Amino acid sequence: MARMRKKADLPNKICVQCGKPFAWRKKWERVWDEVRYCSDRCRAEAKRAPARAPQD
Repeated sequence: MARMRKKADLPNKICVQCGKPFAWRKKWERVWDEVRYCSDRCRAEAKRAPARAPQD
């Protein structure tokens, strides 16, 4: 059986939407290089953000 790793030893990334760091998760094992957002909420916000036009 595999040895447990401390959360501090896992790889980290910075969310491109909110700027907060987030750690590797088992469910992201195969797609870790493609993960850009820390949550579904940040991914949804990122898709919504370009649709908003600045008000002048």
